[in-house]
Amino acid sequence: MSETLASVKSLAMRGEVEVSRHGLRELATRGIVLDDIVDGINAAIVVEDYPDVWKGPSVLVLQRDGEGRPVHIVWGIPRNAESPAVLVTAYRPDPERWSADFMRRKT
Repeated sequence: MSETLASVKSLAMRGEVEVSRHGLRELATRGIVLDDIVDGINAAIVVEDYPDVWKGPSVLVLQRDGEGRPVHIVWGIPRNAESPAVLVTAYRPDPERWSADFMRRKT
């Protein structure tokens, strides 16, 4: 498992979660319920890991919403900080751009 995802899971379990402005807009625009995402963090699967991003480590994960539909979430942790877990963005993966399991980008 990604160290970033392990940290995000731990922070979420303690309620140390924030949503970026962009993330909030994306959740609202796409009809994704934040509680579904936070409650489902333990089932998150790493799609891409970005441990060395200049803003702080982040990770793209595949999660499911309350209706079982796939959702990609980018979680991050601010640089030089241990908290909070930040929901950076959220979207429903496009089957035209992703593999059938939504784990790999199509070329």
